[in-house]
Amino acid sequence: MGSIQESASQTRDVLKQHFNDLKGTLGKLLDERLVTLLQEVDTIEQETIKPLDDCQKLIEHGVNTAEDLVQEGEIAILGGVGEQNESLWSFTKKALHIQLDSLPEVPLLVDVPCLSAQLDDSVLNIVKDHIFKHGTVASRPPVQIEELIEKPGGIIVRWCKVDDDFTAQDYRLQFRKCTSNHFEDVYVGSETEFIVLHIDPNVDYQFRVCARGDGRQEWSPWSIPQIGHSTLVPHEWTAGFEGYSLSSRRNIALRNDSESSGVLYSSAPTYFCGQTLTFRQEFQALTVKSEDVGGISIPMHEGGADGPT
Repeated sequence: MGSIQESASQTRDVLKQHFNDLKGTLGKLLDERLVTLLQEVDTIEQETIKPLDDCQKLIEHGVNTAEDLVQEGEIAILGGVGEQNESLWSFTKKALHIQLDSLPEVPLLVDVPCLSAQLDDSVLNIVKDHIFKHGTVASRPPVQIEELIEKPGGIIVRWCKVDDDFTAQDYRLQFRKCTSNHFEDVYVGSETEFIVLHIDPNVDYQFRVCARGDGRQEWSPWSIPQIGHSTLVPHEWTAGFEGYSLSSRRNIALRNDSESSGVLYSSAPTYFCGQTLTFRQEFQALTVKSEDVGGISIPMHEGGADGPT
């Protein structure tokens, strides 16, 4: 009962946080889109209104010049004889230099930009459909850890599906020391078991697994974490034997000389009756030149021995 209430409370918190984050992100995206569209309106307005504004200024300048010339002509007509001749001469001179019939062409009304916004209300229905399908709540994760088997320096983790309606494409296994706050990925693939190596003996580890549905991108909820440990120390070869060099973890021995016949010993009796011991021997072929042996290629071998897997 307590675990149900605890998991329900955690699920509520996760849902609230996710949808709050989603609302904040959507609001930010809508604000950014609005700013972009408003900037486009400003740009079009500035680019298209400048030629019309210049045209208006030229027309106003021509009209004002004509009005000033008319006023000067009226003054010249109303003046005295001497003043009239001088005023008429000045008026005539200015009139010859002013092209009253030359004004910039006013664009047609159909050629003048008329800004508008095209907004497709169907986006609301699309978003609504996605929101109504977003997120699911499950009473239990679709996969659970089935078995933890200790091995020398490792633990075999096996898991299985518990939801028959869930079709798994991939599985994802994570583990951590119980003293750590951070899980790390150790396996992603289609298999339902994996041996986790480099496990410290007599130390508790937590394991959890999730799955990705067929054709989906998101991962399922994590399984209930299971605690496992190994009391078996990892295998090591004893160092110092002539003709062999060991890896950093001393679980792999490499023969340095193909002629040496030294014997390898384990550093401790780490295996007992009933446990499986597996050896793997790898060979690297060296081919002698054909002319040295009358046209026949003879493979020469240098071997190495792995510790148990």
